[in-house]
Amino acid sequence: MQISLQNQVAVITGASSGIGSGIAKSLASAGATVIVNHSSERSADEAKAVLKEITDAGGKGITYQCDVSKEDQVIKMFQDVVSEFGTVDILINNAGIQKDSKFTEMTIDQWNAVIGVNLTGQFLCAREAIKEFLRRGIDPSRSIACGKIIHISSVHEIIPWAGHANYASSKGAIRMLMQTLAQEYGADKIRVNSICPGAIQTPINKDAWSTPDALNSLLTLIPYNRIGQPQDIGNLAAFLASDLADYITGTSIFVDGGMTTFESFSTGG
Repeated sequence: MQISLQNQVAVITGASSGIGSGIAKSLASAGATVIVNHSSERSADEAKAVLKEITDAGGKGITYQCDVSKEDQVIKMFQDVVSEFGTVDILINNAGIQKDSKFTEMTIDQWNAVIGVNLTGQFLCAREAIKEFLRRGIDPSRSIACGKIIHISSVHEIIPWAGHANYASSKGAIRMLMQTLAQEYGADKIRVNSICPGAIQTPINKDAWSTPDALNSLLTLIPYNRIGQPQDIGNLAAFLASDLADYITGTSIFVDGGMTTFESFSTGG
């Protein structure tokens, strides 16, 4: 059994580092042409480095700057990708940020920034992707599905997180967005799922693993007793995007080393 994404084009948002870069590499290694999205000029060099690693390994793709919270930029990104590559087959809705604060001190700007990228960005990209899937229709030379969307959510779509109300709210909403799209477009053979990472070793959560004490504290929450790696998410994303997963839609899959079993209760709470 081999995962193949040959002849398919995948847009991966927030792919210049962390989980997004891991997904881009995994999809490229399975044969997809990848669009390594990044949000600003500041992340351009990182995106180019990810793409170089992909092309050095024999993969194909481009980098593309787009702030997914901006409707006009998202529309243009999909138009440009379709113009260059003919269509889009796969969307990985990964871009996300944190603006943490005690709830009573959280500003409206902190709230709006996180909701804008984490939730509105996923809505905008999914909307444009589905429009393209429906325009193209099913092409069996590419996939037996009309299109595939994978939302990158979090264990915090079900685990509350004090001090992170904006982030946790965005992830909880992603679950309903994903399930609604799966329900609404299932008859069109568009598959929509979520991956919910736990603690993954990326720059966004560096404070949680960068010292031995911090890492040991984190591991008390993870029964499998290791921190996750971007490739752990990339492996699942490649499978879900492939025809091997054709009967999987409308579901959240947790990749968390068992974090959602609530390790603190292993000795009775």
